[in-house]
This record gives sequence, structure tokens and C-alpha cells, in this order.
Amino acid sequence: MSMNVGGSGAERNTEVMSTINTTPLVDVMLVLLIIFLITIPVINKTVKVNLPKAVNIPTQTKPENITIAIDKEGVAYWNDKRLASREDLLAQVKAAAIRKPQPEIHIRGDKDTRYEAIGRVMYMIQRGGVQKVGFLTEPDHGVRGYR
Repeated sequence: MSMNVGGSGAERNTEVMSTINTTPLVDVMLVLLIIFLITIPVINKTVKVNLPKAVNIPTQTKPENITIAIDKEGVAYWNDKRLASREDLLAQVKAAAIRKPQPEIHIRGDKDTRYEAIGRVMYMIQRGGVQKVGFLTEPDHGVRGYR
């Protein structure tokens, strides 16, 4: 806010001016705009790399695809058939790896499963020699906060 305090005795105006002087505000905003315009190209200079493009394509279920489900206790299921041990899983994966064309393995893990159990299954798949492994998840159906 500003006010007039000048003038002689009779011309003296004792009212307060209620207008805001916006000139300093505009000056500060223009200076900040210029600073941002100068610094943005400097910030964006990084090492040149070709980043992979993410594509979210719905899984096409083929008859030759194999689904390994892992429940919350860490028990693995090969196409809905319970596996007794890790060696059984490894034998199944090795048998699937020699087929032509090699099938894809889709892992369905319960959300309460420990990562250790899923890691063991992935290790067995790697040891068995299957090249294509994917994870099946539920769509988030409008869950906010996760992107």
C-alpha cells in the first residue's frame, strides 16, 4: 500500500490510497522468468542414452504358454498342478525349454508372497533355460496415487 504525504497546508490530502503498486511485483516476476528460461537448458544436459520404450500390451494367452502360480505360503503350481519340490519345478522347466518353439512362462505371484519365493522360482526358470519370462498382474482399475 502507498499513501500521499506531500503538499502544502490547504492542499494536504490525509486520505490513504488503497491501490497496490504492482510495478515491483511485475519486475520480480520477469526477473524470475528470465532466470528460469536461462537455467532450464543447463539442467536438461545429461548423458545421451537411448532409453527403451515401455509398451503395455495385454497378454495374449496361447495354449503353449506356461503359468506358474505362487501362493502366499510360497508353494508353486505348474499350470494349476501343485509342485512337490524345487527339483520338480526344475525338471518341468528343463522339459519345457527343449520344446520348439520355446514356450513363455508367466509367473502369477500372490501379493502377500515373500519376494524370496518368487526369486527362487525365477532362479529355477533361469537354470532350466527358458528365455521368455513374464509377470501377470491385475490392472489397477483407477487406483489413485500410483502411476
